[in-house]
Amino acid sequence: MLSQILSVAALAATVSAHGLITSPTPRAPGDASIAACGSSVVANIANDKTSHVEGLPELAAKDAGYKAELCNLWLCKGLQYADNAANVQKYAPGQSVNIQVSLSIPHVGAANVSIVDTKTDSIIGAPLLNWPSGYADERQFYGHTTPVNQTSFNVTIPEDLGTQCSEAGACVIQWWWYGTGAKQTYESCVDFTA
Repeated sequence: MLSQILSVAALAATVSAHGLITSPTPRAPGDASIAACGSSVVANIANDKTSHVEGLPELAAKDAGYKAELCNLWLCKGLQYADNAANVQKYAPGQSVNIQVSLSIPHVGAANVSIVDTKTDSIIGAPLLNWPSGYADERQFYGHTTPVNQTSFNVTIPEDLGTQCSEAGACVIQWWWYGTGAKQTYESCVDFTA
């Protein structure tokens, strides 16, 4: 089924990309995402992995395969852990983790990197990194380079997680960016245990 959706997505018109985590390996769509979120949402994400979240609820509402109780579009764009079990990173408390982000179309706004509890879709503790404003500023991007600390940075795994993130799928490192002028949200998630 995923291969059929990817084929359809490849035929679709190319959509302008915006941003996502490129390293460590972020969540990607698969059959579990199709079963939860429907083929329309997955085709949209497969066509443009860096697309914003705002268009996904409308696609989901029109898709008979969408199951609201399983697909949380505002958590990792609805991408499911079951499709990404082979990409779980193992980190130790206090470990520094390098994150690489690709920003292809900037929209100035706010961004953060946080550890998110996937059952409650809530941030655990304080954000690991926070840009309250000035993230991906178009005025800096065109003709210049984006500040390196917005596309390549380290986060430290908190030492006070206890067993909260010891089970694969329970937590993700989430990069979240909201472009204020574009009114668009971008997010990428990395599954991990600690």
